[in-house]
Amino acid sequence: MNNILIINGPNLNLLGEREQSQYGSTTFKELKEMCLKKSKELNIKIDFKQSNIEGEIVNMIQQARKDSGGIIINAAGFTHTSVAIRDALSIYKKPKIELHISNIHNREEFRQKSLISGVVSGIICGLGVNGYILAINAMQELLKNGNR
Repeated sequence: MNNILIINGPNLNLLGEREQSQYGSTTFKELKEMCLKKSKELNIKIDFKQSNIEGEIVNMIQQARKDSGGIIINAAGFTHTSVAIRDALSIYKKPKIELHISNIHNREEFRQKSLISGVVSGIICGLGVNGYILAINAMQELLKNGNR
C-alpha cells in the first residue's frame, strides 16, 4: 500500500506566521503543496492532515491502520506530552517516521524529550521544512523494501 498519512499537530497550521526563527517562513499551504508535488514525482499518494486536537490525531492514526502503508508525524507540542498518541502509534504496526522542523534536542529542556520516539521507525529533526521531503523519500524506501 503506497498511501502515506502525514499528520501535523497543534499550531503547525500557523507555519509562516509563528516563530520564523525556529520554523522558517514557509506557510502551511506551501508546505502541503511541496509534499503533494514530491509525492506525485514518486508516484505515491499522501493524505496531508493537521489538527490541534489530541483525540483527532489518535483517530487519524487508528484509521490509518486500514488506509495507509506508513505514517509521517510531526506531533508538535504533543510530542512531549501525549501518551495517547504514543499508544496509538505503538498499535500501528507499519512504518512510522517522527518529524520535527526544528531540532528538538537544541531547544528548551521540556522539548528535548519525545514520548513517541521509542515507537517509530526513524526520526528526522532540525532540517526545516525540507525534513518533510526527506521523510517522504525515506518512507517510500521503507515501503519499497517491504516495510523494513
